Amino acid sequence: QVPNIWLDEDPPAYDPIEDSLIIAPHMDLLCGLAWICGQVTDKGVTRALGLMAVSAFRKVPGKGPRAIRVGNACIHALGQIGSADAMGQLALLRIKVKFGGAQAALSKALTQLAEKLGVTPEDLEEMSVPGYGMTEPGRLVQAIGDFTAELEVINSRQTALVWKRADGKPQKSLPAALKASHAEDIKELMAAKKDIEKMLPAQAERLDKLYLQRKQWPVDLWRERYLDHPLIGALARRLIWNFTLNEKTVPAVFIQGHMVDRSGQPLEMLEHPDTQVTLWHPLQQTPDAVLGWRGFLEEWEIVQPFKQAHREVYVLTPAEEQTRVYSNRFAAHLLRQHQFNALCAARGWKNKLRLMVDDEYPPATRHLPAFGLRAEYWIEGAGDDYGNDATESGAYLYVTTDQVRFYQAGTNVLTAHAGGGGYGPRWGPAADPLPLREIDPLVLSEVMRDVDLFVGVASVGNDPNWLDGGRNEQQRGYWRDYGFGELNASAQTRRQVLERLVPKLKIAGQCSLEDRFLIVRGQRHSYKIHLGSGNILISPQDKYLCIVPAQAQLDQAGSKVFLPFEGDRTLSVILSKAMLLAADDKITDK
Repeated sequence: QVPNIWLDEDPPAYDPIEDSLIIAPHMDLLCGLAWICGQVTDKGVTRALGLMAVSAFRKVPGKGPRAIRVGNACIHALGQIGSADAMGQLALLRIKVKFGGAQAALSKALTQLAEKLGVTPEDLEEMSVPGYGMTEPGRLVQAIGDFTAELEVINSRQTALVWKRADGKPQKSLPAALKASHAEDIKELMAAKKDIEKMLPAQAERLDKLYLQRKQWPVDLWRERYLDHPLIGALARRLIWNFTLNEKTVPAVFIQGHMVDRSGQPLEMLEHPDTQVTLWHPLQQTPDAVLGWRGFLEEWEIVQPFKQAHREVYVLTPAEEQTRVYSNRFAAHLLRQHQFNALCAARGWKNKLRLMVDDEYPPATRHLPAFGLRAEYWIEGAGDDYGNDATESGAYLYVTTDQVRFYQAGTNVLTAHAGGGGYGPRWGPAADPLPLREIDPLVLSEVMRDVDLFVGVASVGNDPNWLDGGRNEQQRGYWRDYGFGELNASAQTRRQVLERLVPKLKIAGQCSLEDRFLIVRGQRHSYKIHLGSGNILISPQDKYLCIVPAQAQLDQAGSKVFLPFEGDRTLSVILSKAMLLAADDKITDK
């Protein structure tokens, strides 16, 4: 029986109860249950707390997070438990939940737990990754009844589970008899599989952010937390690492049971306790060394969890030498605001959704405590028609972009009105921006790479449907210029990958690369696929062709060919469209 949940009040008529919302008395109950769970050290309890926190912080359109205090109670409880499983859930929430209040609660819980254990928060983050019962990096073997379950990490998002009989013969599916006799064991194994598949992309994202943390490890500690770690090892063994001993640095990667250099020779300094380890970055290498590593990884068909050997590098341009304290490299773009905001959260930037109201907002900001810096990307709301340029809740649909700047950490932040008008100090003196030539080249490159990602993903120029709905001529001009214009750094990298990849495709005879396009010769027409946006023109009249691929098509395209890194959706889009258009005589859609 459900008690009177409204106590002495009637539910307000203007605020209907939605299935996705939790009413206040039930929040009290859930918070109390979470606090009680903080006294219980149990794997199932910690998993339930993590799931409830994710659910509580999930945003409801027009409402915000469902139940902030319930989520905070779950975080507090996990911090109180403090077990390896609890720390694993906190680490997962740190990356998975982007809500600012949740991040503050997570930072507090992790800091308190780190103080309790006598380690730094950064060390705790590395220590808190659970192994999920895996017996070796990326592999879990568990005997259940007369069968053996073998789970293997495929990439940073997928695992494969195979059941084998006592004689070692694989089974096509889980035996029915086993389901009945060992239901709890199987349930726990499947839960671990889900946990691993959730944690892998979160940890790949964390590894990708290490460059701006100035991380360095003694080799023995690095082996424990990275190379030989049951879960992280599955990712770390596909990355290039620098090993430094007596001022000599050698890059190496894991192949066939050994860390080897680019010539394939085992790394001897791995056994010396004074060796220091850092994550390899192409900015610090010669072009020949970078190309050599790319070829080496492709030869061994090593798929990196993120772009490392193929990572884009951004150096100071002559235009930025002229502007001195700011970069216009990514100015004058039109971005989908909500997608841009999500990307900011994913890459560790702080940003506020701009509402069509009389208010001021700081720029999108990334704090860089390891360098004592703050990076800013200036944006403003686009449009003034509430009905067409904003959501029902008043959030701008689009933002326009402006300068990238760097400031000393802790200095006053400039703000701009939601609808534009330029940035200025809200109070106190305006801080002086730092000259770009004084910024560490690695910081400059990584920040510019983030901003290039924001533009490359959130720009309306790569939305094949965006022209629908009546755009003005300026907006149409931007869409054409971006959708078919000069290639940015990530698109240039994509071209380099395709130069090596296209000759290996079944449709290689129908494909060629020309300037900014992959040319595909079908049976009915020839097509030009832009390497930046993935947009298509039909030759020779350059008539626009709109194709919106389904996710299943992208997954299929990526599985048919070897790609040297994960995470480039546009590359998968281009391959998917190329395979489709090469057989355009089989397309039945008018």
